[in-house]
Amino acid sequence: MNDHAPVSIITDQDKAIQSAVSQVFPEARHCINKWHVLREGQERLAHVCHAHPNFQVELYNCINMTETIEEFELAWDSILEKYDLRRNDWLQSLYNARGQWVPVYFRDSFFGAISPNQRNESSFFDGYVNQQTTLPMFFRQYERALENSIEKEIEADFDTLCTTPVLRTPSPMEKQAANLYTKKIFSKFQEELVETFVYTANRIDGDGAISTYRVAKFEDDRKAYIVSLNIQDMRANCSCQMFEYSGILCRHILTVFTVTNVLTLPSHYIVKRWTRNAKSGVGLDEHGELHGQEVLTVRYNNLCREAIRYAEEGAVAPETYNVAMVALREGGKKVAVVKKNVAKVAPPSSQVSGVGYEDRRTSTSVPDMTPPLLWPRQDEMTRRFNLNDAGVPAQPVADLNLPRMAPVSLHRDDGHPDNMVILPCLKSMTWVMENKNSTPANRVAVINLKLQDYSRTPSGESEVKFQLSRVTLEPMLRSMAYISEQLSTPANKVAVINLKLQDTETTSGESEVKFQVSRDTLGAMLRSMAYIREQLSNGAESLSETPSKKQRK
Repeated sequence: MNDHAPVSIITDQDKAIQSAVSQVFPEARHCINKWHVLREGQERLAHVCHAHPNFQVELYNCINMTETIEEFELAWDSILEKYDLRRNDWLQSLYNARGQWVPVYFRDSFFGAISPNQRNESSFFDGYVNQQTTLPMFFRQYERALENSIEKEIEADFDTLCTTPVLRTPSPMEKQAANLYTKKIFSKFQEELVETFVYTANRIDGDGAISTYRVAKFEDDRKAYIVSLNIQDMRANCSCQMFEYSGILCRHILTVFTVTNVLTLPSHYIVKRWTRNAKSGVGLDEHGELHGQEVLTVRYNNLCREAIRYAEEGAVAPETYNVAMVALREGGKKVAVVKKNVAKVAPPSSQVSGVGYEDRRTSTSVPDMTPPLLWPRQDEMTRRFNLNDAGVPAQPVADLNLPRMAPVSLHRDDGHPDNMVILPCLKSMTWVMENKNSTPANRVAVINLKLQDYSRTPSGESEVKFQLSRVTLEPMLRSMAYISEQLSTPANKVAVINLKLQDTETTSGESEVKFQVSRDTLGAMLRSMAYIREQLSNGAESLSETPSKKQRK
């Protein structure tokens, strides 16, 4: 945790634990697990549940679905009155401690909860330990639970890499989010963004830098949310406090952004933990916000707002239109001249990938533009790495091609139709970590590919070794994820991979190797390389541990 105390912590309702937390983490927001508090409910209120089937639903909605303290208090009081429970001592004790377990009382603190009914207790040990588990067995089960947790994380990363988000709106903000967020978080953000189409935002106060808006649904104007916006800083606060609680912007703030022409997410609303590069420190501060493009985002949004006003004024008459168009073209030429002399940085809305909403009716595949297969030269590594330096055995991945996979004859695209060639198949891949005790920027993985050449009689095997850094591996993973999509159908398709390797020790400079992979093979490679990426990013202490065979696969 980089010597940082947690912002918030949730524990069971235990006096010893509460005392320890108050001493060790005095500044943390300490809350009690609501499911632990309510676990006796079915037993203590069995008579009420039996007589009134709707009681549990109403109590659940009161606790989990209310968004303000006043709303919770009214709902709680209504339940006590409706079911004659004012004298129930157990419910009274729960109410007295409500500030510690009812979510609405600590929605102003970050808990990373992305849904209102999310169970906050950890499920890390579920299915691994119980009350009969002995201490020696606990340590073995802990290791198994840890392996399972790491494997799930790698699978989630792989899922994010290999899935192209389907955009549902024409919003540049959605395109930006699709590129930034993980698959799960983007789905939640997209849900909030789509909901803005059924909300209206009316300014009720302020006409300067800070304005207040009333946001409500078209069909339910009675339930409204109050959003305050500082347009200069592009900072907003909503009465629902969803961003403070979960780190994801709510539909109410997004509605106000829409009516005020804030077209992309300001960097201070992009929380590091929800992004694809959450484990990388590049461009991120210790609070988890993306500040590398903050100024760029502000400039982009300012230009968009000015452009919209310019278009509105220029379109009112043919005369103003002609003047506006001439000025716009002249301005474009001046910008192009200046752009040649400054660093080229793409605006936020262009740093995206995904399928446009208008394409959903005709295609669910990846975009027409194929990601380039030219991976950057690893200039920062000038010496040749000795595989025997660390004395660490190679970490193998089992044979990637299925035993039944036969060699595939390929038509060469640039030759005669009768000109057939059989390229080697990727048989297996192993790797070792080099410079594992150094910083992630200087750490590399040495990859060893074994290729099965069926063109020989009998078939032979060759090896190719090369090194990858985190910078090199990222575009490689993106390209391979795209290839995986292309191999989805039909099942017998193969991809021909052409690796160009830069040899820094010789004057010849460059070597080349070609081999073919199936979708199954490529999937195994992707999972392995996703694991390698984690090892290239994590701290040195984690690299000393040899991953299990299951993780490597």
